[in-house]
Amino acid sequence: MDYTLAIDGAPETVPGGTGILLIHPSTGETDRVDTDFLSTDTDHFLVVSTRTTAREVSQKIEHYEVDESTATILDALSVERGYTRRRSDDVRYVSAPDDFDGIVAETREFLSNHDGKRRISVDSLTEMLYYADEQQTEAAIDRLLELLGEHDAVGLFHLARGVHDEDRLDRFRSLFDGVIELETDGSMTASF
Repeated sequence: MDYTLAIDGAPETVPGGTGILLIHPSTGETDRVDTDFLSTDTDHFLVVSTRTTAREVSQKIEHYEVDESTATILDALSVERGYTRRRSDDVRYVSAPDDFDGIVAETREFLSNHDGKRRISVDSLTEMLYYADEQQTEAAIDRLLELLGEHDAVGLFHLARGVHDEDRLDRFRSLFDGVIELETDGSMTASF
């Protein structure tokens, strides 16, 4: 199954199983790229949020007029911070951004329980690396990419450029089928 991408400079479509790395400035405005990715040619999507709470993700989705009925949010921040949380069909929780077993299990459950074209957004790998080491984070990425392949889904993984050296960025680039680089002026380059 092919998925349409609404991303400047990227191929018009990518096959299911494609993992895309979005490298952006630390203060970069990724919401537009993320919501365009999630709302195009999609039946269901999952936002794995290690950087913001489910409430903030929901506000972003509403602000950018993405169809909320197709959304599931996995909040990896609220439990650790002690915020009130209530699990529902479309909002799930794991204990922390480095609860990789929980993140993978919830992603597998989402992909298994939804039909059609499915997308995931992982925002952000930078936060995962803050809580865990590079080796653990890479292992989690590999598991998530395997799930994309098994379920014919596509994923967008966020990584902030400013807090990682070039060697680490190159290492992460090598894990993905495509890389989109967002610049501070909003311009983008893509390599697939």
